[in-house]
Amino acid sequence: MTVPALPRIRILPDHVANQIAAGEVVERPASVVKELVENALDAGASRVEIELRNGGKTLIRVSDNGEGMHRTDALLALDRHATSKIRSVEDLATVASFGFRGEALPSIAAVSRFELITAPASGDPGTEIQVQSGRIVSSGEAARQPGTTVTVRSLFQSLPVRAKFLRQSAAETRAASESIVLLALVNLRVGFRLESNGRELIDLAPAASLGDRVAELWGPAEAQNLLSIDQEEGGIRVAGLIQRPDAVRPAGGRRYLFVNGRPFRDPSVLKQVDEAYRTTVAPDLRPTVFLYLGVPAGQVDVNVHPSKAEVRFQDSAAVHAAVHAAVRTRLADLISTTEIRERSVVHEPSSATPPTDNSERSTAVPLPQLTLFVSRAEVDSALLEENPREVETADADPARSGPWQIQNSYILMPTRGGLLVIDQHSAHERVLFEQTMDRFAGATGESQRLLFPITLRLSPPEHSAAEELSGLLEAIGFEMESFGDRTVI
Repeated sequence: MTVPALPRIRILPDHVANQIAAGEVVERPASVVKELVENALDAGASRVEIELRNGGKTLIRVSDNGEGMHRTDALLALDRHATSKIRSVEDLATVASFGFRGEALPSIAAVSRFELITAPASGDPGTEIQVQSGRIVSSGEAARQPGTTVTVRSLFQSLPVRAKFLRQSAAETRAASESIVLLALVNLRVGFRLESNGRELIDLAPAASLGDRVAELWGPAEAQNLLSIDQEEGGIRVAGLIQRPDAVRPAGGRRYLFVNGRPFRDPSVLKQVDEAYRTTVAPDLRPTVFLYLGVPAGQVDVNVHPSKAEVRFQDSAAVHAAVHAAVRTRLADLISTTEIRERSVVHEPSSATPPTDNSERSTAVPLPQLTLFVSRAEVDSALLEENPREVETADADPARSGPWQIQNSYILMPTRGGLLVIDQHSAHERVLFEQTMDRFAGATGESQRLLFPITLRLSPPEHSAAEELSGLLEAIGFEMESFGDRTVI
C-alpha cells in the first residue's frame, strides 16, 4: 500500500497574500495617501483632510465627508478584490472611478496598524474597525458625522526590510504633497487640506476653474503666463492650460497629464507637446502644461499597473496627433519671439574726456524687425550716421568683424580657423556653478543683500525642499526666510 505524497502547493493565507500584494500597491507613504484620498473622492467627498507624522511613516490619517459605509460594506471593504466600482469584465472598459481593483485597503491594513471609522449618510450608526497586520482585532459602533476616517499607524511594521528603504521624512512628505497636488488638479470642486507634524502645508478651497487652482497652488503670476486650450480632433478632446512661449524658462516647467479625469504618465505624449513648441522655444526648454485628454470609453486601458499611473491607448497615434494639433493651433497666432526694436550700445570714453551726463554713455539704435545678427561695426555705422561725434575714428575699423549676438542668447566670435558659438546663458551658469563649488570647498565668496528682497510663492513640495536645503543655500551665500503661506523671501 502506497501512501499518497503530501501536496507541495498550498493556498496562502489571506494575510500573507495581502502582504505580498502590498508590495505593488503600497510602495511608500505617498502611495497610501494617494489610495485613501482616491477612495474619498470616489465616495463623493467635497472636502478631504490629510494628516501626516514623520512623513507618513508614523501616522497617516485621511478624513472625508463622503457618503460613508454601513457596517457590512465596511467589513467587506477589507477583503481582497471587494469593490463597489465594477461588476463585470465589461465594466473595466468604462470605469470612471479612481479605484476599482479592491486591493488598496486590505493591502494597507496588512502592513500597518489600521483603523477605519465610517458612517453612512442615511443616519445609521457608524462603524469602527481595528486591524493589526491584516487581522481584524475589534469592530463595533462609533459616533461620527457622515463620511469616513482611515488612520494608518506604523506603516511597514510587519515588513521591516521595506521600512529600511523609506527615504527621509521630508522627502516622503514631499512625495505625499505631490500626490495630493495631482488629485487637486483634476478635482477642482473639492477642497483639500494637508497637515504635516502639526504644520499646515496645503489648504485649498474648491476652485471655479483650473486657472484658479493653479493660482492657488503656485501664485497668480504662474497662472497669468498660461494659455487656455480646448480642441477636439478625431473624437479626442484636448483641453487645459499651456505656457506662453516667452514665459518658458531653462529651469523646466510643471508637466501634468490627465485622461478621462485620471492622472497618468506618458513621455510619448509630452514629446508631442515639445514637438508642437519646436519653432517657438529653444530645443532644450520644457514648457509648463496641464493637459486633460478626453478619450471615448473603451479606447483607453487604465488597468495596466496597480498604481494606475500608466495607461494604454487603443490608438496612440491618434492621441499623439490630437495633442500635437491642439497645442500647435493654440500657438499659431502668437509671436514666438520678442521683437528686436532697439539695442543700447555703450561706448567707454577715454579718461581725458569724461561724459557730462549719462545720456552721452548710451544711444538706442533702431534696428529692422528681421535683423537677428548685429555686429559692432554695423552699430557703429548707424551711430555715425546719426551723430558722428558718438563714434571715435579710432574705433571705426572696417576690418573688424564680430562679435555678434543673436537674440540675447548666443555669441558668435570669428577665429582664425572658423567660428566660435557661445551659449551665453550656459556659460554664465557654468561660471556660477564653479563659484558655488568653490564655496562648498571652503573658499570665501561675496554675498550682497538685495535692497528689495525677492518674494517667491512655492508649491507644497517646493516649499518643503526649500526648507530642507536652507542650510546648503546659506552656505553658498543665499539668505532665506519663511514668510508664511508657502512664501519665502
